Amino acid sequence: MTNLLQTATELATLGSLGLAGYHHAGYPLLLKFLRKPTGTPPLPADAVLPSMTIVMPAYQEEAQIAAKLRNIAALDYPAGKLHVVVACDGCTDATVAIARATLAEPACAHLLADVQDHHENRGKVALLNEAIARVRTAVVVLSDVSAMLPPDALMRAAAHFADASLGAVGGTYRLQQASSAGESTYWKVQLGVKRGEAALGAPLGLHGAFYAFRRIAWAALPGDTINDDFILPMQIFARGWRVAYDDQIVALEADHDDPASERRRRKRIAAGNVQQLVRLLPLLHPRHGGVAFSFASGKALRVIMPFLLLTGLLGSIALADGSEFFTTLTALQIAGCLAALFGALLGERAPKPLALAHYLVSGHTASVIGLWRYLSGKARLPWQRASITPASMFMHLPVSVAFAKRGLDILVALVGLTLTAPLWPLLALAIKLDSRGPVLFSQLRVGRALSDRTELFRMLKFRSMRSDAEARTGAVWATKNDPRITGVGLFLRKTRLDEIPQLLNVLMGDMSIVGPRPERPGFYGKLEQAIPFFADRTVGLRPGITGLAQVNQGYDTSLDDVRRKVTFDHAYAMHLASPMSWLMCDLGIMFKTLTVMATGRGQ
Repeated sequence: MTNLLQTATELATLGSLGLAGYHHAGYPLLLKFLRKPTGTPPLPADAVLPSMTIVMPAYQEEAQIAAKLRNIAALDYPAGKLHVVVACDGCTDATVAIARATLAEPACAHLLADVQDHHENRGKVALLNEAIARVRTAVVVLSDVSAMLPPDALMRAAAHFADASLGAVGGTYRLQQASSAGESTYWKVQLGVKRGEAALGAPLGLHGAFYAFRRIAWAALPGDTINDDFILPMQIFARGWRVAYDDQIVALEADHDDPASERRRRKRIAAGNVQQLVRLLPLLHPRHGGVAFSFASGKALRVIMPFLLLTGLLGSIALADGSEFFTTLTALQIAGCLAALFGALLGERAPKPLALAHYLVSGHTASVIGLWRYLSGKARLPWQRASITPASMFMHLPVSVAFAKRGLDILVALVGLTLTAPLWPLLALAIKLDSRGPVLFSQLRVGRALSDRTELFRMLKFRSMRSDAEARTGAVWATKNDPRITGVGLFLRKTRLDEIPQLLNVLMGDMSIVGPRPERPGFYGKLEQAIPFFADRTVGLRPGITGLAQVNQGYDTSLDDVRRKVTFDHAYAMHLASPMSWLMCDLGIMFKTLTVMATGRGQ
């Protein structure tokens, strides 16, 4: 490495790691020293309470809407000055009926409420734009259906609006139940950051659980806005209004995200972080003072943080040779990655430091995915209420499982190819001597099913049948004592050695070591019609060289064989919900596969 290149690498590495350390530790610590009380100002004796409209967009909220409306009815605010709008965005459940029935209850009868039943699901931002445009009160309040508000929330907000320069005010946020130790710690840190940001000029965004703004300060949001609770208040700030943060208004988030919903939420927010950096770039101008500093230190750095961390790691590795300092840096970063991996594998049983490492790394992984989704346009979709179902669980693998599974695939494939390399020329010679035709056989197979497409790939095998095996019959299942199988092919099948070339498919990303067996397109349509949930086997999953079905059953010879395999494939999918469950299952299947190969129980 030349002196110039080494110097440039050192600067890039140290600069990247320095910014990463500042973003994660230095900036929050600085805000901790800067923050000042952010409570409710006294309400002037002669103040006139502003009229308010609480706007609540709702989608499939039948489980929460009644409790939310009863919560609003109990708020301390003059009844004649409070309006409520429940804007239902194409709900297909009982949200509308329950909302209207709840508003008819004696405890809620005093509310001036309107339940809007929109039959088409257009998305949250479109709903907000339409509902807010119709508001005629001085103040608009936005609050998530799942967030319970303290009785004095509106009175505290009204005290802030006694200041004519105030455009918006938001409350703080508390989780009734965090989905992980990492999420709990993250929100504690974020609440401290919000107080510090407020001390520097304005909080960067407000919690969607509760915030209020002047109707005259509002302008319609672009229809593709992702993080509306950031863009809306920051646009109000950019137009010259003051934005306040009141940590005495504590909204309680009653809804509990399952891990899959939490991952989807983080990816959506990550995509929104990219969008808000692009759209609010003028906030970085020095004339905005502390807000510009906060925006650069927090939101802007968060978008590029995964790339800074990667630069720091690769640079440290490149400089480690002959440098104890960079060797130590490399070791510390690798230790952090291993801590995150073990945190993922242990799941809820992980000690807090490992859980935090996993939450941090998975968050930056979500940032990369969010960046890709934003640039590709896949983040601009109608909103959905977070929920967990078996189908959504299998379609959206936990990030930790997906990355660990892919890493294990690559590792096992490389080891397998290395160990079997001496066999390749011997098997090739045996195949050529036994029958005419190529040594390797490739066949079109159906791969992973994604939201926008189903992948097809050419699966590789050592040829075990005559080269003209299906010239007359077309695609047919193998049978017991199949005459098309050659002598060497029979040995290859019994020992499963014919599958070895599929390790190359694994490295190319077509297959996994363990997964559902890939089917041939010629059979696929018929099997999908004949067997319920057949197509769901590979939703979000790469097909495998081996699998639960393969080690418990031989090659398919009939429709009943496939039915039994589908049952095994869905049973395997159940193990993918947590890292430890997946790891133990995959290792068990690999061990059984080696047993099948050693005992010649293939067919």
